[in-house]
Amino acid sequence: MALLMHAAFFLLLGASLARFLMRHPGETRTPWIIALSAVLAVLYLLGPVLGSRPTPRRLTWLGALVVVWMVLVVLAPSFAWCAVPLFYTGLRILPPRAALALVALLTVFVVAAQLRLATGFDPNLVLAPPAVAAVATAVFVHMQRQAVRQRELSVRQRELIDDLLRTRRELAATERREGTLAERQRLSMEIHDTLAQGLSSQQMLLQAADRSWDADPGTARRHVLTAAGIAERNLAEARRFVHDLAPADLAEGGGLEAALHTLAARETERSGGGLTVRCHVEGVPAAPLPDRVQSALLRIAQGALANVTEHAEATVAALTLTHLGDRVVLDIADDGRGFGPDRPAPRPPEDVRGHGLPAMRARVRQLGGTLTVESAPGEGTVLSAAVPLPHTGTSSAPAGPPAPPAPSAPSTPEEPA
Repeated sequence: MALLMHAAFFLLLGASLARFLMRHPGETRTPWIIALSAVLAVLYLLGPVLGSRPTPRRLTWLGALVVVWMVLVVLAPSFAWCAVPLFYTGLRILPPRAALALVALLTVFVVAAQLRLATGFDPNLVLAPPAVAAVATAVFVHMQRQAVRQRELSVRQRELIDDLLRTRRELAATERREGTLAERQRLSMEIHDTLAQGLSSQQMLLQAADRSWDADPGTARRHVLTAAGIAERNLAEARRFVHDLAPADLAEGGGLEAALHTLAARETERSGGGLTVRCHVEGVPAAPLPDRVQSALLRIAQGALANVTEHAEATVAALTLTHLGDRVVLDIADDGRGFGPDRPAPRPPEDVRGHGLPAMRARVRQLGGTLTVESAPGEGTVLSAAVPLPHTGTSSAPAGPPAPPAPSAPSTPEEPA
């Protein structure tokens, strides 16, 4: 709008000067008209330099601009139509009441100039300039209000954007905190199911070796060698933590089934004949199990067998992996002493672990599965972890009922804490 009005002003000024020179050549007032036109053009060009605020310099400039234009209109009425851009200039600079007064004054000069140019009285010359002034004023006021609304809308939008960015930052910080807590929980479960269990087993073996050192050196030596094997295994797990936190048995290849067979053989050997661990797999998976599922089930099996060794006093335990198409189920059963619903599993006096069953439940819950424990005094324990699998479009081979592990009720460890 400002560019349009500036262009209109100079166009009208040039047209008015050309009209005067064509109709009044050689008159004595011509030099004055040309000089005043140049002064008016220069004054108008100085307007943008002074800014848009109604400062004293800006008001002085506007007054000088209007006075020069009035003198021109008195000398040459054809310059009256330059008033329209001046309407816009006054409305933009002055307060509303002062701007309306200026518009009225300029309109009076325009009407007077038009009547001077006319050969007789013409109602259009009296009514047209006020109508043009009213329309110009209405358009400007409307545009000014729209501009104010747009600025307010822009401010609100900026505030909303700031709120959104702040909310996103807070959400990102919350997600980072939750991610940190989840990672801490995962690390605690990984350490519990590997290093902590291995150290506990080493402690038990070394204590047994110490008790039999004098009476049965061969047995003591066997316990020490077994403890050394556990330490070697723990070292491999620790290195695996540094690498990618994947279970060492899975990292060796062969998948979950091979890892469970390896775990069963190792626990049997580690017990020195006191516990026999069997492994059985039923069904065929429709697709390879996700790495998260394999890692979680192997950790659950490790934790369950560690509890069987330490607390159940069992002689036989069984690992049964069953593929059921839409889910995979891992059962760990033992023929140990079991426990009743009204009697919690025994807790060692100075238990520094206590993450067994809660850690297993957390692992299964993260995968959307369920963990159930069945036990009775003197009848062993059965722990069952069922994990749903992504839909593959095909079903795995039908699986039969899980094989019974031991002479008595199957399976799981009794976690003291």
